Amino acid sequence: MISEHLSNWLGLPVELFNPKKNPDYAGRIYRLATDWDGEDSISDLFEKFTSNPACSATTGIIIGAFHGEDSGQSTEEVVQLLVAARKKLPNLRGIFLGDILSEENEISWIIQSDVSPIFEAYPALEHFRVRGGEGLSVGGGIRHAALKSLVFESGGLAASIIREIGASQVPEIEHLEIWTGSANYGGDSTVADLGAFLDGGAWPKLTSLGLRDSEYSDAIATALIGAPVLAKLDALDLSLGILGDAGAEALLKNTALSKLKKLDLHHHYMSDAVMAQLKKQFPFADVSEQEKADEYGPFISVSE
Repeated sequence: MISEHLSNWLGLPVELFNPKKNPDYAGRIYRLATDWDGEDSISDLFEKFTSNPACSATTGIIIGAFHGEDSGQSTEEVVQLLVAARKKLPNLRGIFLGDILSEENEISWIIQSDVSPIFEAYPALEHFRVRGGEGLSVGGGIRHAALKSLVFESGGLAASIIREIGASQVPEIEHLEIWTGSANYGGDSTVADLGAFLDGGAWPKLTSLGLRDSEYSDAIATALIGAPVLAKLDALDLSLGILGDAGAEALLKNTALSKLKKLDLHHHYMSDAVMAQLKKQFPFADVSEQEKADEYGPFISVSE
């Protein structure tokens, strides 16, 4: 799932920013990333990226490895750099904070920070994606009039952060994705913390909901029975978790799912018989990556 860096985003090819090359700000989205033995820090790279007036054409920016030799560094400096550059990046519509692979830094080791200043600095921002839940905050809830997609990828997202996201006022949101993660890595939420998403009343334009990488996928599937949010969804994503036969049976009972165009359940623990039944009832469902629990139990796809 996160074994490779993004190669395309927001309709444009993604390229690693090389300060020695002339950037195509309008035709590319650049990933700014430090190297363990590289000369430039993330602040050096950012300064070089924004020193060219042509950077004003930038529509998206991706921050990769940002810590250099200091693996305990948070994204606080990156957030400050982005905020300070707001006048240089008037066309910025997408920010991905943390396109970092496991060989660079495990997802549970990525240290985030309070990202809420970004939303105030970029009122026209439409897409925000962040990887890593340690230290993450959205300032008690995001208030933004233009955001269309929000993605929170984590090996263990704290219940307090999930509730902050649920308290957000983002009326234009169309796609919302949350990886609840493992209790072993700070994912202390329960299905009760997802009430705002299952209700969906605060987000009238929401059409795609992902509650992914969860250790309580079965409970989510059960809670979705009668959930008001389903009336507006075209796509539901419960993938990367430990969905089993109990959760699948709840999905089979949920007639509201028949109107979906996409039901993503890949990486699951359903039996052959139940998986076949679900695929028959929902031909549009992705039930690939069937896993088998071992003596240690089922595991979510991404935790460390």
